This record gives sequence, C-alpha cells and structure tokens, in this order.
Amino acid sequence: MTPSNSDRTNALILVSDVDATIEETLKIAARFLATSDLDLFEGIFKDIDLLFRGQYPGYRSSNTKYHDFEHTISVVLATARLIHGCDVDGLGFQPRDILLTLIASLLHDVGLIQEKDDQEGSGAKYTVGHEERSIAFLREYLPGKGFPEEEIETCANFIRCTILSLPPAEVPFPSPEHRNLGYIVGTADLLAQMADRFYLEKLLLLYKEFEEARLPGFDSELELLQKTKAFFEIVAQKRLNDDLGGICQHMRAHFQQWLSIDADLYSESINNHITYLEALTEKCGNSLDCYLDNLRRGGIVQKSQGE
Repeated sequence: MTPSNSDRTNALILVSDVDATIEETLKIAARFLATSDLDLFEGIFKDIDLLFRGQYPGYRSSNTKYHDFEHTISVVLATARLIHGCDVDGLGFQPRDILLTLIASLLHDVGLIQEKDDQEGSGAKYTVGHEERSIAFLREYLPGKGFPEEEIETCANFIRCTILSLPPAEVPFPSPEHRNLGYIVGTADLLAQMADRFYLEKLLLLYKEFEEARLPGFDSELELLQKTKAFFEIVAQKRLNDDLGGICQHMRAHFQQWLSIDADLYSESINNHITYLEALTEKCGNSLDCYLDNLRRGGIVQKSQGE
C-alpha cells in the first residue's frame, strides 16, 4: 500500500510533538550506541532542553523564533536518520563517533542563546559566527561529561560543517569516516529546515533574525521569499550534492528500511515547498500581502506580523 500524503508528512515531521521527536531519535540512536553512551546522550539532551528553556545556569532562554528548540531537535532527528540510512547502504561508523555526531547536531545552534547578563536584543545578533560560540559552549560543557579533548575537537569540526560560508572540504578530519559524519551534520541542518512543513511560513521569522543581525542581501520579507527558490537551486543543492559529498542520497534507505516507504521524504517535502513557492511568485508578484494570505499554516504569519 502506498502511504497517503498525510501519512508521509506525519512520518517526516514530528517536531510539533517534541517528545515524539526525541523518542524517534533515541530509537534510532539505540541501534548504534552502547547503553552507557545512550544514557549519556539522553542526559545531554535533557541539559540542552533546559538550556533552551532558560533553566540552565548562566543562560537566558532561547529567543530566536526560527532557530528554536524545534529546529534543533529536527536537525538531530535528521542526523540520526542519515546515519541509519548510511548504515543500511553499507557506510558503517564507529558507535562512539556516532555519539559525537549526534551531540554536534544537538549543540550546533546553542551559540544563539544569550548569557544571563546579555540583555540587549536577542540571540539573533550572533547569527554571524554563532557556530564558533556553539563550539565555545561545547568546549566548556563536554569535559564535565567525561569527553577527552580529541573527541571534543572532532565534535567541534562536525559543527563547522554547518557554516554556509565555509567550504566543508576545508574542515580538517582524521579519516574519511569522520568527514562523512561531519557532512551528515551539515546536510541534516539544511534538510531539516527546508523540509519543515512550515518552512515557507517560518521564512518570515528567519527574516526577523537576519534583520537584527544586519545581514546583507534581503531588504524585506518579500525579497527573502522571492529569493528562496534561487537559494535552493544555487546554494543549497550545490552544497548538498557537491560540497557535502551527496551524503543526502542515503536518506531514502532510512525510510525504506525504517518505515517501508520507498522515498526520500525530505527531498519530496522540499520540492513541494519550492513548487508552491513558484506558484505564489507567479500569482503574487511584488505583493507581500498576497504571499501572507497564502501562507497561513501554524499561525506563524500572525506571529511574525505581531498579530
């Protein structure tokens, strides 16, 4: 039986239910990690949840509306799925390296969270360079969990694979296996964002972050929406298929083996978004109101417009 569109969406997008997303991630992780490492990963997951909530010592709660905890756990889930897909396709990894990869995906955006005494603006002001702030947190946090320096630096380089301005080939790794794991983290970060069922609506929240960070290239929400198709075709596809080694091709194997769905649901969802965005561009032209009228899922437009 071919799964319905709603079944496919539900199989892909769990982040509206944080507990379900974490549960699915841990199920996949349990296939690869020893019990002690799985328990360690669960404990780190709980700490990072507290960090985003503002219940971790020395930090404010996360206040970036696009790069929030839902985004983070969606990246961790995509990372776990890709690791599993690679394994199904014969690209095996050492369990300890898998643990480091999952941790890197979990910590990759914590640099957007402000310290308690940082009361100016939001964490979005750290958009440029937030990955190195994430690495600084990692270097302070992981020694207390018993990780040696070598593993911490490997984890740091996994995070660097999410820096869009940095060619992944320039990130140093001790082996092809470690490089593939770094590429998995970079790939998962892109796929999880663009396949999110509310991706097009969330672009309005992303613009707010870009605006605070004073990133050039987007003078309005309308311009960001209009340029998203080009970003996908010129930047994202090249990065996924070339710079990150095409590791994304192994996602299909995960869904085949795990859910008996013979498709890469991430690519499917992304292509659907781009197709809909093309139709909106033709329909709406330069009318932001027209875009907003046609992007109504999840109440996100209202949130972005302060309604």
